[in-house]
Amino acid sequence: MNTTPLAAEEINPLVPHVAEIILGLVVFLILLYLIKKFVAPNFEKAFTERTAAIEGGMKEAADAQAEAKAALEKYQAQLAEARHEAASIREEAREQGAQIVAEMREQAQAEASRITSTAHTQIEAEKTAAVQQLRAEMGAVATDLAGRIVGESLEDDARQRRTVDRFIEDLESAQTSGSAS
Repeated sequence: MNTTPLAAEEINPLVPHVAEIILGLVVFLILLYLIKKFVAPNFEKAFTERTAAIEGGMKEAADAQAEAKAALEKYQAQLAEARHEAASIREEAREQGAQIVAEMREQAQAEASRITSTAHTQIEAEKTAAVQQLRAEMGAVATDLAGRIVGESLEDDARQRRTVDRFIEDLESAQTSGSAS
C-alpha cells in the first residue's frame, strides 16, 4: 500500500482551487460592471445634485446677505434723515418759541405803556378836577372870609370869581417866589 500518493492528492485548505479563483474573478468583474453601469451614475447624479444644492444655497445666502446689507444701509439712511428732520423741527420750534416770547414781551410792554398812559391821563384828569374843586372851595371860603373882613357881602358871582382868581394868583406867586429862595 502506497500511502504517499494519497498524501499528495490531499487538498490544502489554504490554497484555493483554480476554478474557484476564475469563478470568483468572473463574478467580481460582473459585479464591478453592474456597479459601474447602474450604481455609480446614481451616486454621481446624487453628488452633482447635492453640489448644486449646496452652491445654490450658498448663492441664496450671499444674495440674502447682500439684500440684508442693502436694507440695513437704507434703514440707516432713513434713520439719519429722520434724525436730521427731528433736529430741524426742534430748531424751528425753538425759533417759534423765541418769536412767541418776543411777541408776548412786546405785547406786555405795549399793554404796560397803555396802562401807564391811561393812568397818567386819569391822574391828570383827577388832579385837574381836584384843583378845580379846591379852587371852588377855597374861593367860597375866601369870599366868605373877605366878606367878613370887608364887612360887605360878595354875593355877585363875577366879582367873587375875580376876587378868588386874584387871591389864588397871589398865593401861587408867593409859593413860587418862596420855593425859589
